[in-house]
Amino acid sequence: MPTSSPHLPLLLLLLLSTAAPIRATLPEKPALPISSNSILIALLESHYTELSELVEKALLLHTLEAALTRHNLTIFAPKNDALELHLDPEFKRFLLEPGNIKSLQTLILHHILPVKLSHGNWPGNPTRSSRQAALSNDHLEFSCSAISDGSCSKYVGEVKVVHFNSVVRPDGIIHGIEKVIIPKSVEREFNNRRNLQSISAVKPEGAPEIDPRSRKLPKRKANEIPMDGAQKLSVYEAMAPAPSLAPAPAPGPGGPHHHFHGEKQVKDFIQTLLLYGGYNEMADILVNLTSLATEMGKLISEGYVLTVLAPNDEAMAKLTTEQLSEPGAPEQIVYYHIVPEYQTEESMYNAVRRFGSVSYDTLSLHHKIVAKEADGSVRFGEGEDSGYLFDPDIYTDGRISVQGIDGVLFPPPAEGKKNEAKGPRIADQNAKTVTRARRGKLVEVACWMVEVLGQDSKFTTCKE
Repeated sequence: MPTSSPHLPLLLLLLLSTAAPIRATLPEKPALPISSNSILIALLESHYTELSELVEKALLLHTLEAALTRHNLTIFAPKNDALELHLDPEFKRFLLEPGNIKSLQTLILHHILPVKLSHGNWPGNPTRSSRQAALSNDHLEFSCSAISDGSCSKYVGEVKVVHFNSVVRPDGIIHGIEKVIIPKSVEREFNNRRNLQSISAVKPEGAPEIDPRSRKLPKRKANEIPMDGAQKLSVYEAMAPAPSLAPAPAPGPGGPHHHFHGEKQVKDFIQTLLLYGGYNEMADILVNLTSLATEMGKLISEGYVLTVLAPNDEAMAKLTTEQLSEPGAPEQIVYYHIVPEYQTEESMYNAVRRFGSVSYDTLSLHHKIVAKEADGSVRFGEGEDSGYLFDPDIYTDGRISVQGIDGVLFPPPAEGKKNEAKGPRIADQNAKTVTRARRGKLVEVACWMVEVLGQDSKFTTCKE
């Protein structure tokens, strides 16, 4: 009879101890590609086209693909009419703004469950309900309501399910619902944007109280804002260390408590410019090359409203070194593109349609921008120094309006210098400029100025 070797237990222990490191060095099994029979593919090819478009706009395809690798999905799809016609236009505009993509993602994920929920999983008793967590981490309540024929209508929250098992696939199911399910968090964010205390152009004020004994208005305190809401300072005086000759006061009150958070709103619109794409140079001037973002934040906090005509990167690339190298040139360029009143694409287009030509004050004192209707849009300026309203309403929050234009605007030259300035300006505009990959026009100007001063050897960026 064979005898077992005394070294056999030791050998088995050695093999078991080395098995784990060997398995760790093996390549992981790659993730399986999504099946053509997947519920996500079925949604994109279904008649729920409005929901499919929102999923793509919210950049959720990869998120849902990853969710499908872990569990099945139940999608509650609103009818197309519910999203296209019956949704509040202002709320839909809020969802589609680039800065509110997280709210849009939360809204869509609130319609998706990480479990396959069929008709039989609903409570059959009107007195009972159940809850399930959606992909948005909020809970959905499932209930039924008895109707006259003795059956029970199924509900998700307060929304009725109108088409059970609309699309069925091995990894999920789609139920058609009557309207959109709006989570409380998204509703709260939308209401905060509409809150009059943070974004309204005019702060509501109560009627003045009359003293019953003297039948006169009470005396106003020295530091109190007038009841008509007019600012004591014009926008030019508010942004300058000394008073100037600007005649017109800025519209919009600030209130004695400065309840407008100007810095936050300016930060929001600059982030929106970057997310929108094509306006990086304008954002760079406001934040890095000048202190205009801080000045704008102070103006908004004081209750002023602004409209920014933002040239896109293609227009900014046409600026020559000479136009940017003069002292204070970037500030003066931007000042001429800021209108001290709140205008949207609709209000400006309606004005030029009605009056033909409209002039707007700017933060560049004594210089106005002339707007006219051209080719179904709004054109600012005249001749070579003009720009069309190219990207309307990039950012609008009731205090700051940002309109994208396709040209850099310059004030018209004085009468005596018009003829001699026109020739060089046109030549400069038509000159072919070559910019490096992403060094940027602004860095080129800075390096040119440093080179003139003979200090270029101290900056490694200028040696590239």
